[in-house]
Amino acid sequence: MMNTLTYLKVRFENFKHDKRGVTALEYGLIASLVAIAIVGAVTTFGSNLSNEFSYIATEV
Repeated sequence: MMNTLTYLKVRFENFKHDKRGVTALEYGLIASLVAIAIVGAVTTFGSNLSNEFSYIATEV
């Protein structure tokens, strides 16, 4: 029984000091912010482009 408790204590301490999950979460947040920025830029650019084509079509 004591060996099991010692084993669990060591495993918990290792888990507590492991930073890999935090790094993965940070990269995930950065990727989502980049994706949001790209979608916003493409949407704005698409709207402006559509307006330009409409203007050209009415002038022709």
